[in-house]
Amino acid sequence: MSAGLIRRSSIFRQVFNSPVGGDMATGLGAALLDQWRSGHLTNQRVEDRGYYLGSGPGPITEEALPLEVATGRNLFGTVAAELASGKIVAWCRGRMELGARALGARSILADARVPGMQSRLNLAVKFREGFRPFAPLILEERAAEWFDIRGPSRYMQFVEPLREDRRHATDGNSADMRVRLDEPRSEVNSVVHVDYTARLQTIERSTHPDMHILLSEFERITGVPILINTSFNVAGEPIVRTAGEAFECFMNTDVDLLVLNDRLFRNPMQKTREEKLKWVERFKTLA
Repeated sequence: MSAGLIRRSSIFRQVFNSPVGGDMATGLGAALLDQWRSGHLTNQRVEDRGYYLGSGPGPITEEALPLEVATGRNLFGTVAAELASGKIVAWCRGRMELGARALGARSILADARVPGMQSRLNLAVKFREGFRPFAPLILEERAAEWFDIRGPSRYMQFVEPLREDRRHATDGNSADMRVRLDEPRSEVNSVVHVDYTARLQTIERSTHPDMHILLSEFERITGVPILINTSFNVAGEPIVRTAGEAFECFMNTDVDLLVLNDRLFRNPMQKTREEKLKWVERFKTLA
């Protein structure tokens, strides 16, 4: 929130907010501060592209193979159509993101236009409180058409307000936050907070080509260049890294489909909610 306010204030020509979320970014900040104090920080620039530095998913477990869905060599079009029909899709493809945020390599994706999707994701997939917010992925070239944005936000670093012409009028006076959460604030209600802001990630073609293709396909079908993005894990669990971790998490949630590398798998939904909750409880015990 603060980073977005500082950037919109126009006090500075440029605002850098580390792409690496979490405490690990403080090391970079400390190094830059030391360089500045010693007079050595002149024209140095911090690379702000390509922070997908982790490992790939690795081999797909044999247990997943019977669940594979044929895509006719059109993975992105097939997934976009499933998302547009209201399905929830887990995405584990390419090298993992660096840092604590899921940035489209280990993500759970959904259509932000679907009524009740925020609660559905929280309660049936993430196993956490239904009011918890989600962030949007948006094509970078479309971001200014939806948000009052002063520059890219390729690593979910900035909270930005929804444009006035994209807002739906609400009462906004209810003391019951559940009522306010359910009020239709915009066409993409599941990623817009009650104050009409969102912590967005802008998807630029060269930085994240896979997600750019998927969003473009989704926009072609729906006219909306936005998807819900949340980390590929349940409450208390680390973000999945490998194909095996992704498949295990997928099978223990109500995620409909899973993308692993270049292949698509459908969840048979055979486990009971009690079995899924028992699996989730393991992480709370470890914590």
